[in-house]
Amino acid sequence: MPKKWEIHKPNPPLQANLSRALNIHPIISQLLINREITDVQEAKDFLYADLSGLHDPFLLKNMGKAVARIQDAREKGQRALVIGDYDVDGVTASVLLNNVLTQMGIEVIHHIPHRMEDGYGMNEKMGRFAAEQGAGLVIAVDCGITAHREVDLINQRGIDVIILDHHETDNRLPDAYAIINPKQKDCPYPFKHLASVGLVAKLTQALLGTSESEKVLDLAAIGTVADVVPLLGENRIFVKSGLPKINITKNQGLRALLDVAKIKGKKLSPFHIGFVIGPRINAAGRMDTAQTSLDLFLSNDYDEAYGLAKILDRHNQARQKIQAEIIDEAFELVEQEVNFKDQKVIVLGKEGWHKGVLGIVASKLADKYYRPAIVISIEEGIGTASARSIDGFHLHDALVDCAAYLEDFGGHAGAAGLTIKEENIDPFRALINEIARETLEVKKLVPTLTIDCEIPLSSISLELAEIIDSMQPFGEGNPSPIFCSRQVTVISGPAILGKNTLKFWAADGDCSVSVVGFGLADLKGMVKLGQKIDLAYEIAIDDWNKSPTPQLVLRDMKVSE
Repeated sequence: MPKKWEIHKPNPPLQANLSRALNIHPIISQLLINREITDVQEAKDFLYADLSGLHDPFLLKNMGKAVARIQDAREKGQRALVIGDYDVDGVTASVLLNNVLTQMGIEVIHHIPHRMEDGYGMNEKMGRFAAEQGAGLVIAVDCGITAHREVDLINQRGIDVIILDHHETDNRLPDAYAIINPKQKDCPYPFKHLASVGLVAKLTQALLGTSESEKVLDLAAIGTVADVVPLLGENRIFVKSGLPKINITKNQGLRALLDVAKIKGKKLSPFHIGFVIGPRINAAGRMDTAQTSLDLFLSNDYDEAYGLAKILDRHNQARQKIQAEIIDEAFELVEQEVNFKDQKVIVLGKEGWHKGVLGIVASKLADKYYRPAIVISIEEGIGTASARSIDGFHLHDALVDCAAYLEDFGGHAGAAGLTIKEENIDPFRALINEIARETLEVKKLVPTLTIDCEIPLSSISLELAEIIDSMQPFGEGNPSPIFCSRQVTVISGPAILGKNTLKFWAADGDCSVSVVGFGLADLKGMVKLGQKIDLAYEIAIDDWNKSPTPQLVLRDMKVSE
């Protein structure tokens, strides 16, 4: 689908102020402004992003209460049951919580729901399981914020519940002993976007001090990036400080996973977490049980951990195969069943689709058709679904308005999960599309490429590429900067590398630079010798078997007007 280019307007006075105050390149100043970072101190905190910028953990509502209850559990010799989600954030948060509680001398029991058998989050069996295991305290991480009945059942057994969750809250909260969630009402915490693994890092800081919390940064970085929370504020600190610690980790499971994924020793970035490490951790929960991922990171024996990492790798390969098949089926169903004139939200349901890949399929649909997408797997009259949205449509708010047709749901603006009876799918589809017609502007249905700066191709240099690299780590909330240059000339015929990578050379006067477009081979027709084109791109450093040179990573291309 053709993209609309939306170029940030430069702000020369503010740009000059930041550049002068911080002694930084004007382009870096403009990139900060584009990310709504305009205060000098805020810009300084962003650029340096070190551990001194962490907030006082006791600013989190109920943190003092939770700390006191955990300390009480240690003094009374109570066992703690940790209930975590089956995704990367839930697994890494569970591991870090296990480590801090164990370090304090508290015996820990774990439970991670089985995606296919238990569904998302806490369930009504948890109270009985906690009692059978002799737990005096239950701590839910990355789940629980809407578990009203489940918490009540645990309370009835005389067991206290602490919830650490970052998902959107309902107006009414569960009757837990303590809830730590910066999004809850009246929480004064200045940063609202921590993942659950970040909340556990804050709990570690509160229980053991900042020096001890530094030991959790490797897994905190992985969980934070994988959960696609904004890489700003404390999240940026966790990721920037944590990425270098991954290669020197003492966690045997992580060491084994790096070896199996063949990335040990590489300079790691959020890309490696999002596309190499994260999918393998997630694959266990998607294809079987996330207990395998949990056991991996809790293992103290490298050989055992390596075997578990190999299992995750096999799960990931199986996931990729099943995912590809369901994506093809979903695309076919869209073409057959969805009338885009009437439907702004794609709602697809089919018997037998593997529940473990629904979120990925929904993402692919949203990317291809630029519509919110809800993908439902139906089994014995009950549908389990994952949903992904686009800019301009708040999924969680829409699901609240559709609650009468849903058995359960949870999530946030961009992603959600739900369960629904099969007979309610059609009326749910009608209602959520009615909501979308009222709230989702037509212009939002056109994919927009946000461009940071328009610059002449001649300004590109290795020095500029290195300067831009200082904005790392890139990710949600701090995307890799995109530039555009107009009226550049194609000076080489297009080459197709691998399956779908386009490569050619472009020039502007005496300046020439290589352009590579991953997954963009379908743009080959625009690349003709002598053709004038407009390029939208990221600036990267190409050092493959040669001295470093700047290279353009193509994001979009148009024939010049």
